[in-house]
Amino acid sequence: MTVALAQDWHLSLLGAWRLRRGSNTVTVASREQRLIACVGLLGCRHRSFLAGLLWPKSSETQAAGNLRTTVWCISHAFPHLLRTGPDTLELHEGVRVDVTALQHHVATLQSQPEARIPDSYLDDLSRADLLPGWYDDWVVFEQERLRQLRLSALELMARQHLAAGEPGGAVIAALSAASIEPLRESAHLLLVQAHLAAGNRAAAVRAYTMFASRLEGELGVLPSSQLSELVSAFHPH
Repeated sequence: MTVALAQDWHLSLLGAWRLRRGSNTVTVASREQRLIACVGLLGCRHRSFLAGLLWPKSSETQAAGNLRTTVWCISHAFPHLLRTGPDTLELHEGVRVDVTALQHHVATLQSQPEARIPDSYLDDLSRADLLPGWYDDWVVFEQERLRQLRLSALELMARQHLAAGEPGGAVIAALSAASIEPLRESAHLLLVQAHLAAGNRAAAVRAYTMFASRLEGELGVLPSSQLSELVSAFHPH
């Protein structure tokens, strides 16, 4: 019964923090948001770990007290959301978390070389910023971890489209990766390859030129020979 009741809860951490019960969005105070987000991202954790993570500037006693108060507020306002053990806290297994679902689906697909990442994932991968505006150290680490997963998945999508003779899809996936990390050469390499596969030499040269200019301007380095040689027949040096 508890799992069934927990399935009413849906926690969104991508794009913005939001907690829904069924179709209704509920209002949650900032302190409670952080604890819910923390166990939503990190899974089951010891209470002392969570107290130190969420209240790093407080004494051990104060942090433990803050955690107890926060857990009490959540448990009374949002039943069947938290699972509380003697020493641990976690979300109930039936609670749906968008970032967990995305990570699971992408990891599953990446582990199966013959599987294609569906194009329906493109929007989620392109726009799935984790808790934007949150700057806690533990959040920043998780943001970077998810960003690398998104980049890897988008580049895999681009390679899959190229292998299938679908340069248009490869362009979109590569552009999405490049927009997340503008100085990521592997994304721009795929973008140039996709433009050339589509027969769009001018677009390939333009993509290369813009990347090379930005790379030199910001880092003082040039693109690799692998990328430069792709457009050497069309781009004057």
